[in-house]
Amino acid sequence: MRNINIVAIHCTATRPNQIAGVDVVRAWHLAKGWSDIGYHFLIRRDGCVEVGRPIKRAGAHVYGHNKESVGVSWEGGLSEAGDPADNRTDKQKHALECLLRDLVCEYPTIKEIKGHRDFSPDLDGDGVIERFEWLKACPCFDAIPEYKHLLTEDN
Repeated sequence: MRNINIVAIHCTATRPNQIAGVDVVRAWHLAKGWSDIGYHFLIRRDGCVEVGRPIKRAGAHVYGHNKESVGVSWEGGLSEAGDPADNRTDKQKHALECLLRDLVCEYPTIKEIKGHRDFSPDLDGDGVIERFEWLKACPCFDAIPEYKHLLTEDN
């Protein structure tokens, strides 16, 4: 088994009326020439957690960090107009929290839960990835403070 120390949270960058389950996203990724879907888990709007790439295999979701991370995506992330939006449903929020808690328990080596945008370069060197430094808005919410409690509590 590989050494997992990061969970990277993503969104599918889809509008509320778009369907983007594992089969759809897998087809997108295969069309890019990838060997499989890049994410290990995908959370549908109804809170259903779908399994993507086997966790024993490195993902294809954060360049330079795939070996040591688990990729979790949620269906959505764009408004009707196509702008970045945290439009997670309550069921998605609950499912994501439960999945993250389970991953931290199963892999005690996990020390970080971050959004995809938090892997952007720190251009000004202040130790904080600020909005102007983001390479993308994904996952469209601030994952680090939202899930910090999962890394500090007894699970």
